[in-house]
Amino acid sequence: MENGRRSGWNWIPTLYLAEGLPYVAVMTISVIMYKKLGISNTDIALYTSWLYLPWVIKPFWSPFVDLFKTKRWWITAMQLLIGAGFAGVAFTLPVNSFFAWSLAMFWLVAFSSATHDIAADGYYILALNEENQAFFVGIRSTFYRIATIAGQGLLVILAGELEKRMDINMAWSITFYMLTGLFLAFFIYHHFVLPKPISDKASADTTVKNIAREFFGTFVSFFRKRHAWVAILFMLLYRLPEAQLVKIINPFLLDPIEKGGLGLSTSEVGIVYGTVGIIGLTIGGIIGGICASKGGLRKWLWPMALSLVLPNLVYVLLSFYQPQNIFLVSLAVCIEQFGYGFGFTAYMLYLIHYARGTQATAHYAICTAFMALGMMLPGMIAGWLQEMMGYTGFFIWIMLCCIATIGACALVKKDDL
Repeated sequence: MENGRRSGWNWIPTLYLAEGLPYVAVMTISVIMYKKLGISNTDIALYTSWLYLPWVIKPFWSPFVDLFKTKRWWITAMQLLIGAGFAGVAFTLPVNSFFAWSLAMFWLVAFSSATHDIAADGYYILALNEENQAFFVGIRSTFYRIATIAGQGLLVILAGELEKRMDINMAWSITFYMLTGLFLAFFIYHHFVLPKPISDKASADTTVKNIAREFFGTFVSFFRKRHAWVAILFMLLYRLPEAQLVKIINPFLLDPIEKGGLGLSTSEVGIVYGTVGIIGLTIGGIIGGICASKGGLRKWLWPMALSLVLPNLVYVLLSFYQPQNIFLVSLAVCIEQFGYGFGFTAYMLYLIHYARGTQATAHYAICTAFMALGMMLPGMIAGWLQEMMGYTGFFIWIMLCCIATIGACALVKKDDL
C-alpha cells in the first residue's frame, strides 16, 4: 500500500499535467493565438469549435483502447503524437496558409488528447488499489488545474512577451515548439517511470464484433432510461450561454477600444483570464463541491444555475463602459469565472445522477459526449453572432440565452435528483 502511494507521486502529477495541457491548447490558447494572427471572430469560433468533436465522439472508440495494446502503451504513444501535433503547429505558423495547416495539426492534437484521456483514466484505475485511488483523486484534479493555469496563464504570458521582441507568427511558433519539447519529455519520462500493472493488458478474448454489439446495447439502454430526453436537453442547454461566451471572451479582451474590445495585450490576457480567472473558477468549484455535499443537488440546483448565469452580466458592463483599469477587468472576470465554477458543480452532479445504474461507467461516458456537444454546436456560431451584433449586443444576447439554462432546470424532475 505504502509503496503504491510512493510510486503514485512519481507519475500521477505529470500524467495529469499531460492530460490537461493539450485540451487547454486546443480549446483556449488556439483562440488567443488566431485572434493575434488576424483571424476573424467568425472563423475562430467556427473552426475551433469543431475541435470539440474528438471529445464528443470519444465514447465510440474508447472500447478499442481496451481491445488493442495496453493503457500504458496508449498513454506514451499519444503523448508522442501530441508532441508531433504541437511541432506541426509550430512549423506551419510562419507559412502563408498557416490557418488551414495549423488547424489540421490541432485536429491531430485533439484526437490524440481525447484518446490519451481514455487511456490515462483507465490506467489510473488499474495501477492503483481503491484506497490509493481515493488518496490521489484530489492530487490528479489539482495538477489538471495547474495545467490549465500553466497553459492559459504562463504560456500565453510567455507568448505575449515574445510578441514584443519578434514577429507575432514566430513568437507563437516558439511557444508551440516549447510545448513540443515538454511532451517529448513527458513521453520519455513516462516510458521509463509508469508502472506495469499485471491487469493492464489487451482483451484477448474480446472481438470488435462483440464490442460493437455491447456498445450498441449500451446506447439503447441510455436512451431508454427514465426521462432520457429531459436529461439530454439539460446536458445540451444548461451551458448554452457559456458555450458561446467562452469563444468570444478572449477576442473581446484583445480587440482594441475602437472595435469595442478592451485592448489588453496578450500577456495581460494571460494574467486576467488565464490566471486570475482560473483561480476564481477553481475556488468556485471547490465551494460548489462543499455546498453540494451538505445539501445535495436537489437543494443546490437553482442557486447553482443562477450562479452560472447572473455573473455573465459583467461582460455587458465591461463592453458598455470599456474600463482601462486592469484590476477592475480582472475582478469582473474572476466574478464570472467563480460563478461558472460554482454553477458547473450542479451540471457534473446531474450527469453522475443520470448515469447511475448497472452501466454507470458507459452511460457517464455518453453523458460527457453530450456535454462536449453542448459546447461545440453553440460555439460554432458565436463569432458570427458577435460580428453581426457587436460586443455589447452579443453579451446582451448571452443574457437572453440564460433563459435556456433556467428552462432546462425547470424541466428536471425532483425525483431524478
